[in-house]
Amino acid sequence: MKTSDFDYLLPSELIAQTPIEPRDHSRLMVLSRKSGSIEHRHFFEIAEYLRPGDILVFNDSRVIPARLFGRKRDGGGRVELLLLRPLGLGVWEALVRPGRRFAVGTRFEIASEGETSSQTGVWGEVLEKREGGIRAIRFSDEHVLEKFGKVPLPPYIHTPLSDPERYQTVYAKVKGSVAAPTAGLHFTPQLLECIQKKGVHFAFVTLHVGLDSFRPVQVEDPSKHPMHREYCELSEEVASALRKVKREGRRVICVGTTVVRVLEDAALAAQRAGKHELLTPLRGWTGLLILPGHRFCIADGLITNFHLPRSTPLMLVCAFAGKEFILRAYEEAVKLGYRFYSFGDAMLVL
Repeated sequence: MKTSDFDYLLPSELIAQTPIEPRDHSRLMVLSRKSGSIEHRHFFEIAEYLRPGDILVFNDSRVIPARLFGRKRDGGGRVELLLLRPLGLGVWEALVRPGRRFAVGTRFEIASEGETSSQTGVWGEVLEKREGGIRAIRFSDEHVLEKFGKVPLPPYIHTPLSDPERYQTVYAKVKGSVAAPTAGLHFTPQLLECIQKKGVHFAFVTLHVGLDSFRPVQVEDPSKHPMHREYCELSEEVASALRKVKREGRRVICVGTTVVRVLEDAALAAQRAGKHELLTPLRGWTGLLILPGHRFCIADGLITNFHLPRSTPLMLVCAFAGKEFILRAYEEAVKLGYRFYSFGDAMLVL
């Protein structure tokens, strides 16, 4: 298995730059793993594929204003930062642009976007260089994000977003992600109500989305890819509900690859602990990389978007439904003009 096995050609005009309105009017490609069939619908029709007793599991993480701007103290050069995760006491892991000029000890002042000089009195300092171009940075103000941060958009989106809430799911609650769990962006309150009335149950986990959601794998052997660790939580209440669903032969439908990773990691944690339960509660950091060959223990269905070539989310979807089937579906999506990536269309795999 090679990373290049997960490559495909995508015309740039199919990378969605703005979200569809209303949210649930995006297109929906429905894949059957059993029959190999592909159907083309709209997202507001998704309830037709759900059964009473199914449980939809959502990621309730909320995107934080993790994008900062600044200027270097020595020469005044512009700085742009994407904060990835807190390390405590005003220290964050971050991607910095331009990164090659940011040696340990470099100081810079925080500025508002578009300002020619800093007026904030807040500064940052590079404490450590880490793998993958990441820096550990200390800020003079622990509340730097709340005061000066902007909601980050992925690097392939070039159109400014007029309403930052459009890059949040309608059920987002727990602050911590630097990228949205995009499979959930298609749901509206009205659609959620319609699905519940059908007898479908809801459950929520938390995984704060990090760098790997939009960073292509750089190594040719994907098993050697260093996953960026992300914080997740799966409560005992949700774990108990999922165990009951699985015992009764009902379906667990994961809303997004982040949810799949939380649930599958919880199952692996139960196995490692020698427990007889199917999955155990989780609270901490996960770096689970799911590649073809993974044996899925919890997920019976998956709602997801169309992912970047050579990316870990694409590899996970291929593991769930089969690489040849998924790449055939992607080829069909390109031919039919589906919209790709964060603001793009959706896929339901059953």
